[in-house]
Amino acid sequence: DVLDPERLIQCPLVKHHWIRARRFPYHLVKCKESNPEIAKKFATCPFNARHLVPQADLSNHIMKCNDKAFVEQDVVSRSCEPTQEHLNNGSTWQAPPCDEDWET
Repeated sequence: DVLDPERLIQCPLVKHHWIRARRFPYHLVKCKESNPEIAKKFATCPFNARHLVPQADLSNHIMKCNDKAFVEQDVVSRSCEPTQEHLNNGSTWQAPPCDEDWET
């Protein structure tokens, strides 16, 4: 089960590291710090920070990444929402008159 927090995931940096899914993001941070030379060879997916892939494979991963659909769906749903400019165009609200004179 992909959503099981107890499932074991293999670390992309050090293949003999097996980590519980719930601890995986923390492990990646520590493992990158502990293995900077190995970490330099990897790139982080722009759609999911848990995806570390060899730099040479990043563009291929981006094309196939399952999490890309979630980001694209979010972008589309936001583009369908009215912008602040559209909301203000129909407003009849006006600022109240101000009697304050900051110069005096």
